[in-house]
Amino acid sequence: MPAAEATDVPAGAQPGVLQDCEALADFAFENTVITSAETVPSGELTNRGEPIGEHCKVTGHMNERVSPVDQQTYRIGFEMRLPKDWNGRYLYQANGGLDGTVVPALGTVGGGESGLQVGMAVISSDAGHSSAQNPTFGVDPQARLDYGYQAVGALTPTAKSLVEAGYGRGPDYSYMTGGSNGGRHTMVGASRYADEYDGFLAVAPGFNLPQAAVAQVWGAQQWATVADGTDLKTALTQDERQVVADAILSRCDRLDGLEDGMVQASERCKKVFRFERDVPTCDAERDGTCLTAEQKDVVAKVFSGAETSTGESIYSSFPYDPGLTQAGWGNWKFDAPLTRDSSAYGYIFGTPPDAPALETLPDYALNLDIDQAAQSIYQSDGTYTESAMEFMTPPELDRMDSLQAEGGKLMVIHGAADGVFSVNDTASWYERLDKANQNKAEDFARYFEVPGMGHVRGGVATDQYDALASLVGWVEQGSAPQQLTAWVNPANTELPADWSTERSRPLCVYPATARYQSGDPESASSFRCTGDKPQKADR
Repeated sequence: MPAAEATDVPAGAQPGVLQDCEALADFAFENTVITSAETVPSGELTNRGEPIGEHCKVTGHMNERVSPVDQQTYRIGFEMRLPKDWNGRYLYQANGGLDGTVVPALGTVGGGESGLQVGMAVISSDAGHSSAQNPTFGVDPQARLDYGYQAVGALTPTAKSLVEAGYGRGPDYSYMTGGSNGGRHTMVGASRYADEYDGFLAVAPGFNLPQAAVAQVWGAQQWATVADGTDLKTALTQDERQVVADAILSRCDRLDGLEDGMVQASERCKKVFRFERDVPTCDAERDGTCLTAEQKDVVAKVFSGAETSTGESIYSSFPYDPGLTQAGWGNWKFDAPLTRDSSAYGYIFGTPPDAPALETLPDYALNLDIDQAAQSIYQSDGTYTESAMEFMTPPELDRMDSLQAEGGKLMVIHGAADGVFSVNDTASWYERLDKANQNKAEDFARYFEVPGMGHVRGGVATDQYDALASLVGWVEQGSAPQQLTAWVNPANTELPADWSTERSRPLCVYPATARYQSGDPESASSFRCTGDKPQKADR
C-alpha cells in the first residue's frame, strides 16, 4: 500500500512549521522535567520502507515522587516527536502490556500509516513506572492509578502545551490510539477524556483486562488437567490445533461465497459449526489427527468462557476461528497465564495485592483460588481506594455519553482469533452500546472484526490496514467509514503458501460481514459487506 504524504491535509487542520527544536529543552510545565530536545534528520527512521521526515524528539518526565508504600521512586516518563512540517494534529500513542517502557512515539497503527510520518505530533509514555518495576509497581496505589488512567490525564495538557511551544499554537485536532492495553487506554480515554480528544482508534482493546487476566489463569488450570506435566502447550499441540481449524473451515469457509481459507460469515459459522460433532474424537491414543474426550471437554470449557465454581461468568466466551493455529494464540493460551497474567493479577488487579515471589509465578497461577480472585478485582480498601475494575475499565463503557456530548468519534478493530481478549466481549459491548443509544451507536462509534487475526496483528489474516486516515476523515470531514480495506503482510510466515501476497479483504462495520460477489478472489473489490443495518448518511 502506498505511504501517506505529509502534505495530505484534510480541510479543518492547518499546517505549521516547527519553530526551534533545541529551544524546547527549556520548556516549562508544572511538575515536568525536560531531559533532552534533539533534531532527528529525515530518513533516520522509516515506516513501511518509506522515510519519516525531520522531527524534534523531546524526552522528559513528570510527577516524580517516592512511594510511601514500597519506597520506590516513580515518575511518568515520556517522549514527544514533533515533525518539522506539521499537519496541525496531535496524537496520543497508548502502549500495550504492563507499559513501563517509553516506546518510540511514531504513532504506527495496524501495520499501516504512521501518525508521525503523515505530520502529526505524537507522544508516548511509560504510564508512570519503569520496566524494572514490572509488575511490582502494583503494590503502590498511585502507580496503579497512573497505569489505569491518570497518566493519560496528566500527560495530555503537557503534550498540548509542548505543541503550542513548538508551533506557536495548539493542535486543531487531537487523536488517541493504541492496541491491546493501549486499546484499553484508548477506550478509557473515550470515556474519561472526551473533552481533550476528537477521535479514538482502539485495536484489540482489553477494556475488561482484570477479568481477562483472571480468566487466563483459570484457563491455565483447565489446560493443566490434560497437559504433560507443567508444559501447557502439550494440552493442545500444533497438529491438534490444526485439526480444529480444519474442522471449522470444513463447515464455515464456503459460507461467505468463497472457499479461501477464511471465515468471514462468523455469525453463520456459530450456527453451523459444532465442536463436539465436527472435531474428530480419538478412538485410541493421541496421534495428532484427533482430540481425546478429555481434551474436547477442556477446549469446550475454555471457549465457553471462564466461570467460578458456582457457575458465575468471569469473562467472555471466545469464537471458534481457524486462526487458532498461529503461534501467538498458543503463547497467549499456554505461556502468558503462568507469567504475565498471574503477575498482573497478583500485583496490580487484586486488592490487596498477593505480591507472589516472581520465581513462583507458574505455581501461583496453577494454585490460585479463582473464586477469590474473581471477587478481588472488584474490591477496594483504605489503601487501594479504587478496585481494578474501576481504575482499568472505561466508566461509560455502555453509553459513551461524554464522547457523544463532545462530538467525538470512536473506531474499534479486533481480530477474531485473539487468544487473550475476546471479540465476543467486544461485540457484546457494541451491541449494548447500540441498544442504549436507540440503535444509533454508529453515529459516533464503529466496530470492525478481522477474521483470522490474532492479538493486535498476525495470524492467517489480512491484518494490515490504514485506519487512522479513516478516523481523521470521519472527525474532520464527516465521512463515516463504511468499510476498511485490509491486506496481508507479505512477511507473515504463517500465511498459507497458496495465498497471494496481494490478498486484500474489506473489514465491515459490525455486524456486517464480507461476502464474495465476483471477480478476482484475492481482491477486496470482489466482496461486499452484507447483513448490516440500513446505511445512514455520513456524520
